[in-house]
Amino acid sequence: MKIFQTVILVILVLMSLSAGAVKLLQMPQEVKFFEDAGLGIALLMTLGAVQILGGVLAAVPKFKLPGASIIAAGFFASTIVIFMTGQLAFGAFSLLPVVFAGLLIAGARKQNAPGDHS
Repeated sequence: MKIFQTVILVILVLMSLSAGAVKLLQMPQEVKFFEDAGLGIALLMTLGAVQILGGVLAAVPKFKLPGASIIAAGFFASTIVIFMTGQLAFGAFSLLPVVFAGLLIAGARKQNAPGDHS
């Protein structure tokens, strides 16, 4: 189970860092996506910064839980934007990183539970 969690963590960290980077770099597709949702550059940049923060924190073992929580929130916010553009199938698929981040959060909480040091 630990190997599975590590693989999922690495994938989520890379996804969060790359998703944040394309937003901060204001890639045309991301800008158009936010414009289509009726949102501005400020929100695009904020979400990008949040996604990078989550990825960086989750990569540090001591901050895995808050990092994974931020990753989940960032991908959930991105999913809302996707739904706002009317792309329901893509939006539903985009919930997968949120689910996997939730699994990591649950696993980290279980490991941090008092009296459980397995």
